[in-house]
Amino acid sequence: MTISPEYLAEQQKLHENPNYGVASLHYAPIILDLADQTKAASISDYGAGKRNLQKKLHELGKSDFEYFPYDPAFPEYGEPKPADLVCCIDVLEHIEFTYLDAVLDDLSRIVVKVGLFTIDTGPAIKTLSDGRNAHLIQKPSSWWLPRLCEHFERVHLQGMPKGFWIVVGPRE
Repeated sequence: MTISPEYLAEQQKLHENPNYGVASLHYAPIILDLADQTKAASISDYGAGKRNLQKKLHELGKSDFEYFPYDPAFPEYGEPKPADLVCCIDVLEHIEFTYLDAVLDDLSRIVVKVGLFTIDTGPAIKTLSDGRNAHLIQKPSSWWLPRLCEHFERVHLQGMPKGFWIVVGPRE
């Protein structure tokens, strides 16, 4: 289990906002480059939301890949599927701490060649209906890296204001 029923209902409610889940639009050019460099024939979008990543990649001229969306708020997408490139954009900081290991296990199961994960380390602008910040885990990269390295090999780490993104490979 990777999400509680209560939090799933909260996420479904948040996704009604058209401005929720748009971070992947910013990262699409990086994902496009990584897909080309790794010759990724498939992309799994873990936490796909309204499939904005797929739309943006198509806008950028990238359409020669299989696309596998996964988001528990959209059960019609089905279960997470293995892919050459697994993207997890603006998701991990939203995970309930109790389920973080299960989510990282899920991700490690589907990363075939590489994964690109982005993590915001500060508070979100949005709040949940109970008043909590939408970023349930607000920890620095020094907290995240050991957890990620339990599941993946680090390929590249890039700091950015209020967070970082990381390219990972499967554990050998």
